[in-house]
Amino acid sequence: QVQLVESGGGLVQAGVSLRLSCAASGRTISRYHMGWFRQAPGKEREFVAAIDYSGLRPRYADSVKGRFTISRDDAKNTVLLQMNSLRPEDTAVYYCAGTYVIAPVPPTSGYDYWGQGTQVTVSS
Repeated sequence: QVQLVESGGGLVQAGVSLRLSCAASGRTISRYHMGWFRQAPGKEREFVAAIDYSGLRPRYADSVKGRFTISRDDAKNTVLLQMNSLRPEDTAVYYCAGTYVIAPVPPTSGYDYWGQGTQVTVSS
């Protein structure tokens, strides 16, 4: 079992940056693909970004490509999401997730472990 705890959310103005952190415990994440998802009020949870177990194959939703960067530090058992140029439409609860490695490319759905989420609110 992997336990995931997100932090770093908050209330910010449009255009600024925020960095989310996901701390894992229970097992090392080095053998897992890791991802970030978000859920806005009244909407379904959606894929934001993912990174493969090697850290060499990140992938992003089109809506955040060029603004968000996912990274991992296996030595610290941590996954980060750097969010730049934030927009009001980025407002959501952000979730960290992990999944077993089945294919080289990290998936955009079907993750096995989830954190409780951290709220990000972007004001205009």
